[in-house]
Amino acid sequence: MVIRDLTSKIMSWRAVAQWRVSVTGKVVFTNGVFDLLHPGHIDILYGARQAGDALIVGLNSDASVQRLKGPSRPIRPEQDRAY
Repeated sequence: MVIRDLTSKIMSWRAVAQWRVSVTGKVVFTNGVFDLLHPGHIDILYGARQAGDALIVGLNSDASVQRLKGPSRPIRPEQDRAY
């Protein structure tokens, strides 16, 4: 099994804008909470990736998750979910 440093894939909006200039083809975007990853999440991510040449995944902030799902959420903090 190959373990890569996936933290290099976590980017700010500014970094994404710079990255986009270097990428050709169709870029697809999806977003979500992705707190406890389940098969529905995998289906969404897989389907979105199949729709283009590259995929950007937006991630709700911890504050946003609390507003959407209540004070006991997220179960996993933003940095863990981003990874």
